[in-house]
Amino acid sequence: MSSTTGGRRPGNRGGKSTRGQRGANARKTSLPGGLSSTRDKLFAKQESEESESTDAVSSSDEEERWKESNLSQDVPSEYWHIQKLVKYMKAGNQTATIVALCCLKDHDLTTQMNQRAIQDCGGLEVLVNLLESNDLKCRLGALTVLSEISSNLDIRRSIVDLGGIPLLVQILSEPGRDLKVMAAETLAHVAKVRLARKLVRKCGGVPRLVDLLDVGINVLRSQRDQLTEDEREMLDTARAGARALWSLSESRHNKELMCKGGIVPLMGRLLKSVHTDIVVPTMGTIQQCASQASYQLAITTEGMIVDIVSHLNSDNLDLKRQCSSAIFKCASDKTASDMVRESGGLEPLVAIAKDKSVRDNKSLLAAATGALWKCAASEANVKKLDQLKTVQVLVQLLNDESEDVLTNAVGAISECVKFQNNRDVLRTCGGIPLLVNLLNMTHAPLLENIAKTLKECALDPESMIIMEELDAIRLIWSLLKNSNPKVQAHAAWALCPCIENAKDSGELVRSFVGALELVVGLLNSRDNFVLSAVCAAIATIAKDRENLSVLSDHKVIPMLAHLVYTTDDLLRENLAAAIASCAPYSFNTQELGRLRTVTPIVGYMVSNNPRVHRTTAMALQKLSEDPQNCITMHQSGVVPFLLETVGSKDRELQEASAGCLQNIRKLALRAEEMEFRGE
Repeated sequence: MSSTTGGRRPGNRGGKSTRGQRGANARKTSLPGGLSSTRDKLFAKQESEESESTDAVSSSDEEERWKESNLSQDVPSEYWHIQKLVKYMKAGNQTATIVALCCLKDHDLTTQMNQRAIQDCGGLEVLVNLLESNDLKCRLGALTVLSEISSNLDIRRSIVDLGGIPLLVQILSEPGRDLKVMAAETLAHVAKVRLARKLVRKCGGVPRLVDLLDVGINVLRSQRDQLTEDEREMLDTARAGARALWSLSESRHNKELMCKGGIVPLMGRLLKSVHTDIVVPTMGTIQQCASQASYQLAITTEGMIVDIVSHLNSDNLDLKRQCSSAIFKCASDKTASDMVRESGGLEPLVAIAKDKSVRDNKSLLAAATGALWKCAASEANVKKLDQLKTVQVLVQLLNDESEDVLTNAVGAISECVKFQNNRDVLRTCGGIPLLVNLLNMTHAPLLENIAKTLKECALDPESMIIMEELDAIRLIWSLLKNSNPKVQAHAAWALCPCIENAKDSGELVRSFVGALELVVGLLNSRDNFVLSAVCAAIATIAKDRENLSVLSDHKVIPMLAHLVYTTDDLLRENLAAAIASCAPYSFNTQELGRLRTVTPIVGYMVSNNPRVHRTTAMALQKLSEDPQNCITMHQSGVVPFLLETVGSKDRELQEASAGCLQNIRKLALRAEEMEFRGE
């Protein structure tokens, strides 16, 4: 064996090593036959040679030894022993290298000190260089060491810098399964580095790792002691491949490449395995990929939901977390949500949220409550959750210190309280004070969900009384100052029922200093969802005459007129409602006509949304109180639309359409009368 084994430099990713001949496939890392008896002799000979050359030691060597003697006071003797082994790997022949690797494996390489010992004396360069060796035992020994020490972040980065990724990827195509397993295990660690994930993809490693997952279903469903040696190796290969893909799936590009490589059906098969060490990384990969819509659809169509739900009953908490997280990401789809219920998934999710022994496991608790949140979007699921007394369980989590747990628990409650029976449960459980208290938090997704929940609670008169006593409306109004557009929007939506159902709401609104100015100011937002919510709030606020006067003083009419050219149906619906509420005051109707809002609003009648028709007709009725606006409406061709909507089953739409037609007709009659008199 060449003595230049350790000569690879970080920038040199080329040349092949000339180590020995390729040996037979061997998995064991213990000493090969015949070497155990010669190990001590070999090391003793090299140590004696070192002792004979001490007379030629230079002054620099003396200085280095002095430093080492000082360092030895702080580190264990194992540190020096490992460094000696690395030196033998560098300077020794092929046999010495194999012996040193085997001895190195006898140490605990998961400790930081031992990892540092390898790193400090250039051991990583040697190990990476050995990956190009022609000797199977050298490569396997190097991979075994690398797979353990690569748990260290600095070592992972060093392996990438030394050009180890292409070598590891190339080994995945080797015929020996032992090499594949160790290479994949090493990649599972190293691929936690962002650059490594990119390099694996560029080197074609993703399809090769996907191929490792192809294991027969009979093997997956059989206990390990019932399998042959070859089948056990297949399981080990699949496990290592799944772990590597789990790390790689943090990259969006890798997810897409994995999908093209046919990973979805393979993961569906692995989920049916009885081997937890295979299911956990597979489930980890699934939950990572489930953030993409294509995978969500594939997970549902492949029928994986049933297997995911079955693993929720596992004793492995990490597996439970991965399953809950996957459901959290997939259950936004109604089909997937229904499959969770039909396969009995709601019961274990509620059990996790209820289990006090997992309260410290915040990631599991957050995943389970998140899954419940998304599942609760289905009415059928809510009925099932009601049987499990889910709202009571979730209320107990409102004192949790984790923002993620709070966000998901409140999100689930917000879906459940869309039904009156759950509003009653929330009120009787003391949940409203807890929710109002959480309005003082700063986490935007949590505030968004609280606003959604209190919006539903405001529809219940008894809950509204509690909210008023707790000064909840003021706190919700203060959320309009939040920098997050979603928080602003949901706060504005929540204010609508609060203002409608509060006692003496007009006076209450005016008691908030700067409140109306704040609302009008939000009409400058560039977010259509925020604009829609603010228009809905203005439509409610303006029902009070004095509040409408203040809004008008703050120039609400020009700002509403500026928005009329929108094509967003939700904004059209609420903008028309706001105009209908604001038009009756003073000269607002004439001002809206002067600002040329009538013709664009008439154009809203072509929408396919009946709610847009209703509020548009209401706005047109108010605007038609001005004769000039009536002329503009008639010229804009509004009459055929009104003749159609006047026959609607929606009573409000009927009345508004009829009122607008009446005003247009009155103007026409007056014009005819004046013309007749003129003649």
